[in-house]
This record gives sequence, C-alpha cells and structure tokens, in this order.
Amino acid sequence: MSQQNHPKLLTPTRLGALQLPNRMIMAPLTRSRAGDGNVATPLIAEYYRQRASAGLIITEASQISPQGTGYPRTPGIYSDAQIAGWKLVTDAVHAEGGRIFLQIWHVGRMSHPVVYGDDSLPVAPSAIKPDGQIFTFQGMKDFETPRALEAYEIPSVVRDFRIAAENAKRAGFDGVEIHGANGYLIDQFLRDGANQRTDNYGGSVENRARFLREVVEAVIPVWGADRVGVRLSPIFDGFSMSDSNPAATFGYAAEMLGRYGLAYLHAMQLGQGEFDFVAFRRRFGGTYIANGGYDADRAEAAIAAGETDFVSFGSAFLANPDLVARIKAGAPLNQVDPATFYQGEERGYTDYPTMDQSSVAK
Repeated sequence: MSQQNHPKLLTPTRLGALQLPNRMIMAPLTRSRAGDGNVATPLIAEYYRQRASAGLIITEASQISPQGTGYPRTPGIYSDAQIAGWKLVTDAVHAEGGRIFLQIWHVGRMSHPVVYGDDSLPVAPSAIKPDGQIFTFQGMKDFETPRALEAYEIPSVVRDFRIAAENAKRAGFDGVEIHGANGYLIDQFLRDGANQRTDNYGGSVENRARFLREVVEAVIPVWGADRVGVRLSPIFDGFSMSDSNPAATFGYAAEMLGRYGLAYLHAMQLGQGEFDFVAFRRRFGGTYIANGGYDADRAEAAIAAGETDFVSFGSAFLANPDLVARIKAGAPLNQVDPATFYQGEERGYTDYPTMDQSSVAK
C-alpha cells in the first residue's frame, strides 16, 4: 500500500489550533524510561524526535503530582527539573518540524504506598480496591484499598491539573491531553463501578462527571480550548473498571465536553461489551480521534466512512519511527518487541530501524 491507497490518512488537515501534515496521531504510550526524579532525559527526547513526522505526538502520560504517580520511571510535570526535561523533548520535536501535546495524568487508586515511600494510601473517589497487582521498584505488589478523597481535597487535585497545564506551556508543548481513560482517577470518578460517593461527586451521571468538568474548566484558560484534548475509554475493563450503563455515562460526558470547543475527543475503543462509538462521536460533535487496533487500511476506511477524523497508532509508532514514510511508500513494518515495552533503555526504544537503515543493513 502507498500514499495513493491512503489519501485521507495522509492528507494535511487542521486539528484545533494546529495544521497537521497527516491524520496519523502517535498515541500515548507508557515506556518507563524517565531518569532520577521522574525527569525526561535526552534518550526520551531522541525517542520522540525520531517520531516527529506523526501528524501529532501525544506523549506518554505525565503525572501532575507526587500523589498522582503510579508506576516506576514515568515522567512528571510538577517540578522545575521535570519541566526542563520535557523542554529537551519539545525542542527536539520542534527542530524536526513536529507537533507535540503532553498527556496529563493522575492515577488515582492505581498506585501503592511503596510508590510514595511512606505509609500514604493511594486516593480515589471511593475506597474500592482494584483486583490484581501493580509493578513497583520492589517488584509486583497487590493493590491496596485506596483512601476516598474528602470533598475538600478535590479542588486541590483540580488545581494540580491546572498547574500541570501551566508547566506544560513552560516546557514548550503545543497543547495538552487530559487523561480521562484507562481506569485512572478521572475514569474512576466517571464510572459507577469505581465511584460510590453520596456527595456532589457521586450518584447521578451529572455528579460523576463533575470532576472531569472541573478539570477541563481549569485547563482551558491556560491553553485555550483549541489546544486541549480529552481521552476517554468507554468500554475499557482492566483494573476492575465497570459501569452499569456506559452508553448513558459516556454519552453524557461526550455531550458535556462538546460544549467547550475542545481540540478533540480521543477515544480508546478497546474493551468488553457493546458500545456505539459512532453515536458517541455524534454526541461530542467535534473533532474525534479513534484508537484501538487500527492499521493503515482500516484507518483509511474509517476516515472515509466518516467514523472518525483522525486515528492514533500505538505499537506501530513504537516499532516504526518512520511510520508515516513507510505508509506512504507501502513498505513493510518492523515488528514490536513486547519484552522491551517498559525496560531496555535504548533497546526496543530508539534502536528500531528506519527504512533507510534497514536497506543499508541488507
């Protein structure tokens, strides 16, 4: 397949405030390569620089505070050193003509006291323990029952999202994506399987969406709505996540978000259960990015059918720094090495060959 076979996927178009050279978005991918202090390093800058031909890069999730941290070696955006580390990344991507948003993140209950180095418990909307284990510097640990956030604490978490957005601007990003997906804090507030509060943040779908609304309203003044995206995952079922009526919950959330004129809604479409993503997109009414098992042919067909405006690719960009060029040329793709997703430093990170390097090797 070549550019002739993927005209919509490879055509320049606008997303929010940005003009993009194609509709191929690099999805956020946790890679666990941050340095001491959860700081982005020159190696991380090189990784993103190599992939700057994406229409837009959305970075791996970056925690907004120490409390929001869940996994080893994920870069944060709350300290001066972290801002400086991310500045290395944005400078490298911009030098290649690329565009890059920072995904801002609080993991909620998806953490463990050993992450904090004291006896502090993870926080969540409700004290509900997820099934399974989490990887830590001390190995795999069973999840513990989180502490339910007190109502008076919630504004400070919202403020942390705003400060993270301000720090992202200081670091030179082109915008931010609010991580409301994959079983993390915003998702925990949205879904009634994780949120059993009886105050203004629980019960009705309007109340459960309140935290998401407050975060969006805190971040928009920093960037302008056309440089802010939100990611949701209506049928994601990992980490014991569930909802009694996903169509109602996420339909309400999409319609609410549609009133802000955001740059986009980014939907992870993988998980269990039936869900009408076309109706979900319609409820939002704005620019839509689809994610979940797409290859170039399926992405082209989805855009042509009006199912989405853009498609984000995860493992394909991970293993193919020149993915856009490969799609244009109809070239074969490198295969991913799952063993190096979260470890390996350069290996499985910055050493995937481009087409040109593969040709030289032959």
